[in-house]
Amino acid sequence: MVLVHGSRLASSQWAPQVALLRDHVDLTLVDLPGHGTRVAEAFTLERCVEVIDEAVRAVPPDAPVVLVGHSLGGYAAMAYAADHSDALDGLVLAGASATPTGPGAAVYRGVAALTDRLGPDRMTRLNDRILRRLYPAERIEPVIAGGYFFAPTATAWREVMTRCRPTMLEHVHCPVLLLNGQFDQLRIGVRACLRACPSAREEVIRRAGHLSNLDQPEAFADALLRFTRDVLDSAPRA
Repeated sequence: MVLVHGSRLASSQWAPQVALLRDHVDLTLVDLPGHGTRVAEAFTLERCVEVIDEAVRAVPPDAPVVLVGHSLGGYAAMAYAADHSDALDGLVLAGASATPTGPGAAVYRGVAALTDRLGPDRMTRLNDRILRRLYPAERIEPVIAGGYFFAPTATAWREVMTRCRPTMLEHVHCPVLLLNGQFDQLRIGVRACLRACPSAREEVIRRAGHLSNLDQPEAFADALLRFTRDVLDSAPRA
C-alpha cells in the first residue's frame, strides 16, 4: 500500500494508520515535492507523478499495489493513475472527490488565500491550536512532529484546479474507492467521478470530516483493508 499525504502536511499524516495497517500490508509512505523530505523540491504535478511512480516501481514485481491519496495527494494519485493504471491493482481517493472548478474551487482558493495572508508562523500556531483541540495527543503529536509545509500550497492547488478533472478516471482500469468523511466538503463531485468511472464506488466514514484518517483512524484503516481484500479476491487467478 502506497500512501500519499494531503496539502500542508507530510507522510507523518499517516501515523495513526501505520500502527493499524503495518501488521496486514507492506507500507510505503510518500512525501510530495515541497513537503517533508522533499521540501527543497519545487511542486509540479509532473514531479508528483514521478515520485509516486518511483514508489510504485520499488514494490516487488509480484506484489499487488494499492495506491491511496488524501486530498492533494488524492489528486496527485488520480493524475498518476490516469497514465499508469496498469501499474496499480487498486486506487483509493480520500477527500478528493470534488471537481476543482466552479463552486468546488472555492475551498481550494480559500485555503491558499488564508495561508498567504497569515504567513507560515501564524499558520503553524493556528494549525497546532486547532489540531490539538480536535484530537488526543497520542494521535496528533506524531502528525504535528512531521511539520507543516505552506510554501507549495498556492502552486499546488493552482495545478489541481487547472489540470485535475474526474475525466482522468475514464481510463483507469483497476478498482477505485472514493473514501470520504461524512461531513467532508470535498464530497462534492462524487457523482461526476462515478460517471467518469462507473466501476468506482464510494464509501462514507461516519462522524468524519475532511481529515477522516484523523477523525476516525480505525474506520479509515478498516476501509483500506477491506478494499485491499476485495482487490485481491477479485484478481485473476494464475
